Amino acid sequence: MPSDTTAGPGTPGAENSIEQDERLSGLRTIRRVAPYLWPKDPAWVRQRVIGAMALLIFSKLISVATPFFYKGAVDALAEEGVPMLALGAVGLTVAYGMARLMTVGFQQLRDAVFARVGQRALRMLALETFNHIHALSMRYHITRKTGGLSRIIERGVKGVDFLLRFLLFSIGPLVLELLMVGVILAVVFDFYYLLVVAVTIGLYVWFTFAVTEWRVKLRREMNDQDTDANQKAIDSLLNFETVKYFGAEKREAERYDSAMAKYEVAAIKTSYSLSFLNFGQSLLITCGLVGVMIMAALGVQNGTLTVGDFVMVNAYMVQITVPLNFLGTVYREIRQALVDMGEMFNLLEQPAEVVDAPDANELQVDGGRVELDGVHFGYNADRAILRGVSITAEPGEMVAIVGSTGSGKSTIGRLLFRFYDVGRGALRIDGQDVREVTQESLHRAIGVVPQDTVLFNDTIRYNIAYGRDGATQQEIEEAARSAQIHDFILSLPDGYETTVGERGLKLSGGEKQRVGIARTLLKDPPILLLDEATSALDSETEAEIQDALMHAGRGRTVLTIAHRLSTISEADRIIVLEKGEIVEQGTHEALLERDGRYAQLWRRQQSEEEV
Repeated sequence: MPSDTTAGPGTPGAENSIEQDERLSGLRTIRRVAPYLWPKDPAWVRQRVIGAMALLIFSKLISVATPFFYKGAVDALAEEGVPMLALGAVGLTVAYGMARLMTVGFQQLRDAVFARVGQRALRMLALETFNHIHALSMRYHITRKTGGLSRIIERGVKGVDFLLRFLLFSIGPLVLELLMVGVILAVVFDFYYLLVVAVTIGLYVWFTFAVTEWRVKLRREMNDQDTDANQKAIDSLLNFETVKYFGAEKREAERYDSAMAKYEVAAIKTSYSLSFLNFGQSLLITCGLVGVMIMAALGVQNGTLTVGDFVMVNAYMVQITVPLNFLGTVYREIRQALVDMGEMFNLLEQPAEVVDAPDANELQVDGGRVELDGVHFGYNADRAILRGVSITAEPGEMVAIVGSTGSGKSTIGRLLFRFYDVGRGALRIDGQDVREVTQESLHRAIGVVPQDTVLFNDTIRYNIAYGRDGATQQEIEEAARSAQIHDFILSLPDGYETTVGERGLKLSGGEKQRVGIARTLLKDPPILLLDEATSALDSETEAEIQDALMHAGRGRTVLTIAHRLSTISEADRIIVLEKGEIVEQGTHEALLERDGRYAQLWRRQQSEEEV
C-alpha cells in the first residue's frame, strides 16, 4: 500500500500524471501514423490522399449548398396564384435531391479512393509490430504473457484503422462543415445566429471531451480486466493437461470468473457513463436547436425572414446536429484508439536487447570451431550463472556439457545462439565473435534440438519442412528417415499431411521430439546443439535417435547438453559444470578413473536406472 505522502493511482497527482502521459502518447501516436499517410515513396499514396481530400471538400461544399435548394423550393411553393413558380419548386426539389445524392456519392468515392491507403498503413504497421516482436530478446518474452501481448497488438492494429478513417473523414470534415455553416449563418442571417450556434457547439465539445476523459479511465480499467481475463483463459488452455492432472477445472473456472466479474463491474460503469454522456449531448444540442429556431420563427413573424429561411435554418441545424451527435462516438473511439495504439507503440519502442553491430558481417564458417573464452553471464546482475567458463570445441568434435540443475548448461546454448550477450569474455565461431556477425547468419549456422520441441499447429510435413525453406518432399522424407519417424508418419491415415495440433499435442513426446530432430537435420547446419534432445524418449527410442544424431553429427561440431550421462559416453570431451564453473573435463573413461564429480553423477544415475 502506498503511504499517505505518495501519489497512488487514485490520487489527483497520479491522475494528472496519467492524463499528461496519455496526451503526450496521443501526440506521439499521431506523429507515428502520419508518415504512413504521406510517405516519400510510393507516390501513389500521396496522390490518393490528395484525391480523397479533394472529394471530401467537394462533398462538403455540395452539402452546405443543399439547404439553399430546399429554401428556394419552400419559398416557391409558399407563393399563391403563380403556377409557373410551382414548376420552379419542382425543379428546385429535384435539384435538392440531386445535391443530396452527389454529397453521398462523393463521400463514398472518397472512401473508395482512400481505402488502399488505409489498408497499406494498417498492413505496414502490423508487419512492423510483428517483426519487432521477433526482434525482442528472449529475456523480454519470458517476462511477458503471450495472451496479454497478442491482445495489445490486436487492439492497436484495429485502432490504427479506426484512427485513419475517422480522424480524417469525421473530425476534419465536421470542422470544415461547421466553419462553412457558421459563415453562412452570419452572412445570410445574422451574427447572433452564429453566436448561438458557436456557444452550443463550444459547450457540446467541452462536455463531450470532459466526460469522455472520465470514460477513458473507466475504459482503461475495463481493458485491463479484459486482458487479465483473456490471459487467464489462454494460460489455462495452454496448460490443459496440467489442469486435468490436478483436477483443477473448478479452480480454473473460478479464477476466470473472478477476472470476468471485475470486467463486468468495469463494463457496467462504462455503460452508465455512456448513458450520461448521450443524454447530456442531446440536452445541449436540443437547447441550441430550439434557440435558433425561435429566432428564425420571430424573423418570419415580423417579416424579415421567409418561410424558406426558417426551413433553411432548420436544415442547417439538423445538418450539423447529426455529425455532432456522431462526434461523441467518434471522439470516444478515437481517444480509445489512441490509448490502444499507444500501448502498441510502447511495444514498438521497447528496445531490442540483442542487436546486430552497425558493421556486422556474415558469419563465415570454415570448420565450425566454437570457443568460449572466459565467459561470465547472469540473467540478473545480482545472480551470476557462468563464472569465467572457457570451452573449445574443435571442428568435427563432439563436446558434452553436464552438471546438476542450475549449473549453467542450457545457458551456454542460449549464449551460442545469441539469445543473450555475454557479460564478460567472448564467444567465437571460427575466430569470429558472435557479437560482430549478423544474427541471421549465426542462426543459419547452428541447428538446435531442444529439450521440449514445440510444433506449429499445422501438418507434419510443414513442421519438418520448417527446417529449410523450399525443401522438396524427398528431402523432407530423408530427414524423417534419419530421425526414425518416417515409418510412423506413413502409418498415419493422412501421412505427412497429418495435423499435429496446437504445440503438437496430438503427438506423443517422443514423436514430437523426432519431428524436431528431423526439422534440424533438414536444416543441415555446420554446428549442432543438442539441448537434452533425447530426454523425452524411452530407452529403446533413445538408442535409435542417439544413433541418428551420432550419424548426423559426423563432420559437424556438436555441443551436447546432457542430463542422461549414458547418451554422451562417446563424446570426444565431457565438460562438468558446477555453479557456473568448470570443475572437470576429459573423456568418459578418464573422468570415471578420476573418481570426481562426474563419477559421482554417473554412479547415481546407474543406481537410479537399476532401481
